[in-house]
Amino acid sequence: MKSGLELRDLSIRLGDRLLVDIDLVIAPGEIVTLMGPSGSGKSSLLGHICGTLPPVFDVRGVVRLNDTVLDGLAPQDRHVGILFQDDLLFPHLSVGGNLAFALPSSIRGKTERRARVAAALESAGLAGLAERDPVTLSGGQRARVALMRVLLSEPGVLLLDEPFSKLDRGLRDQIRSFVFDLARKNGLPTLMVTHDPEDGQAANGRVIALD
Repeated sequence: MKSGLELRDLSIRLGDRLLVDIDLVIAPGEIVTLMGPSGSGKSSLLGHICGTLPPVFDVRGVVRLNDTVLDGLAPQDRHVGILFQDDLLFPHLSVGGNLAFALPSSIRGKTERRARVAAALESAGLAGLAERDPVTLSGGQRARVALMRVLLSEPGVLLLDEPFSKLDRGLRDQIRSFVFDLARKNGLPTLMVTHDPEDGQAANGRVIALD
């Protein structure tokens, strides 16, 4: 039984400055929004969960995902998926190649891997675009490919780092709904950091403010 993401008595300091002091449990399929201005520690918290926070930061507390303590594990062993404000698609790979890159090594054989990619594209409303160059896609299409790439890696938790901030207003609502619906459907505990109150309202969950 999945228990979700636990941040237990977690504090992050940089020198004498306390950036984060939080105790939080996010259940499977729950979306929690963390709000705060630039420099409030939002990205530092996500970096620590991912295992990429530089050692210059002083971190106390425990990060646990589905009863596994993540502290000390290499980033690739944490099963953490993160979606950034930039889609970060590889320009030298096709759309299908970008998605295939995320597939776990346990999925073997070209036929099975292509089937997984095709299913992901179809579920995102992008059927038939596997051979396309990412640069030919619209902003909304690129955002959906980026999310499907994260989900194909079979993460145990989804982190959202200002993922909608570069989308125009008309597209933002559509992509928000797409991301949130898939996070809930896949039962992923989801932590979103943002400075936009509308993101938190659209997530329809707990909103926590960082000063």
